[in-house]
Amino acid sequence: MKRIDSKLPTVGTTIFTLMSQLAEQYRAVNLSQGFPDFRPPPGLLDLVERCLSERYHQYALMPGSMPLRTAIAAKLAAMYDVVADPVAEITVTSGATEAIFDAIQAVVRRDDEVIVFDPCYDSYEPSITLAGGRAIHLPLTQPDFAIDWDRLRAALNDRTRLVIVNSPHNPSGALLSRADLDRLAEALRPYDCYLLSDEVYEHVVFDGASHATALAQPELRERCFAVFSFGKTYHATGWKLGYCVAPPELTAELRRVHQYVTFASTSPLQQALAEYMAQHPEHHVELPAFYQERRDHFTALLSNTKFRLRRAAGTYFQLADYSAISALPDVEFARWLTIEHGVATIPISVFYQNPPATRLVRFCFAKENATLDAAAERLRRL
Repeated sequence: MKRIDSKLPTVGTTIFTLMSQLAEQYRAVNLSQGFPDFRPPPGLLDLVERCLSERYHQYALMPGSMPLRTAIAAKLAAMYDVVADPVAEITVTSGATEAIFDAIQAVVRRDDEVIVFDPCYDSYEPSITLAGGRAIHLPLTQPDFAIDWDRLRAALNDRTRLVIVNSPHNPSGALLSRADLDRLAEALRPYDCYLLSDEVYEHVVFDGASHATALAQPELRERCFAVFSFGKTYHATGWKLGYCVAPPELTAELRRVHQYVTFASTSPLQQALAEYMAQHPEHHVELPAFYQERRDHFTALLSNTKFRLRRAAGTYFQLADYSAISALPDVEFARWLTIEHGVATIPISVFYQNPPATRLVRFCFAKENATLDAAAERLRRL
């Protein structure tokens, strides 16, 4: 058989899958992969059960069901004062990762440059590579994980096709402010490039902060694909539903890709979410307090350990410096912690092209308090 010349020769099984497999093998408390261990809202599950028993079994519209796109538009208006046309500007996708892939394939061409900020989500670069583009990695500053504006301005050029930002930021939990988005608009102004704004943790922000969406910055709005996640908002990552909001011209290009990737996402789930969003708009409003209680509970549990915590401003991830515990590189430390001490985590170096000389791991605190208690009991023994 002819040897396959891989389009992604450097890509293997993701660290998230590997660490979850390791956690299962050694019966470790799994604080690695970013999924909650609690159920979606009961009212939403009731609606899903009802929709499964009714007529929602055939293909949804390719861009997403009209009731769901209408509910999304209403939420954007209520939360951010953003007007988005559900017909021409909102597309429902099979998870935010599909939306990211579709946006990249829609606009990136061979030899285009795409700027990403490290540490960054691991799906960005493979999608860029498959489109024939080249990822330009710019490190965020330490210890605050902010954009280095001088480095960004130096990297931008006429070959820059796309810039990808992520706020709230996985893995650090850092936030982009409205002032940051204004600076980003200023930096991009001279260039004919697009913006992909990954905002999947939009409702997981803490300490009274508000999420700043790129859609609310007028200059960025004109060139922006903004990506969101139902899985993150409704504790249902396995449903794989997300959406992208973009101007009509960009949406049309994204849909050209989307229709040949998944065509349409699961019909009964779309109907149930549309009804739940209309009936319970308070859910996403209350989500910051829900997750802040878990963040504060987890950080309090680790306050007397040898871990040094960098308090997360958003997301449901907590970074921890383990340099007082071990000199192992972070990938080896994560394996050692899982196998020998029964807590699975994610090493931060995997989010970088060129990892810095830090000793950081990421814990997921989207867990029941009992799960966090069990993990903390093991971590306190270190």
